Amino acid sequence: MRDNPLLGLLYVMVPFSLLSIGGGPSIFAPLQREAVTVMGWITTREFIDLFAIARTAPGPGAMLSTLIGWKVAGWTGALVATLGFFVPASVLCLGVARIYDRYRGRDWHTALEVGLGPIAVGLIASGALAILRLSGGKPLPVAVALVSGATLMFRSRIHPFVILFGGAGIFIAAEFLGFSS
Repeated sequence: MRDNPLLGLLYVMVPFSLLSIGGGPSIFAPLQREAVTVMGWITTREFIDLFAIARTAPGPGAMLSTLIGWKVAGWTGALVATLGFFVPASVLCLGVARIYDRYRGRDWHTALEVGLGPIAVGLIASGALAILRLSGGKPLPVAVALVSGATLMFRSRIHPFVILFGGAGIFIAAEFLGFSS
């Protein structure tokens, strides 16, 4: 897979596509491991930079896969990574949705919905922890992440931009006051 980066991208992205219960954020931790540690395509710093770009750009956060593909093999890599990540899950979702709606309201249907919720939350939390670990585990980013998460959990009507700009303000103030974040 290291000899052909396009096949390597498919080898990594297709399984993650099928395992991304809860959306793109649920695979950030294993994607980081594969792209940085296993395949050696990018450095930890590059992963954090691409993650930041993917989260601030319009569109799904899973566009991180596109950015990794672009870094690995240019525009062709971006296209292969995007198709490898989005097409398999879309086809699977379409097939499952057709069957799933047919059995709505049955006991096993409700149990499946209730059971997948905690799995999605756990996968997303592991991705968040992986990103925090990559930040170096410094107290300020950890504190801002915890306060932001708690605020959104208990005050769900607050617009996310308030949290985003509040966190940015804290980091700007810390830098201005000479605290290293």
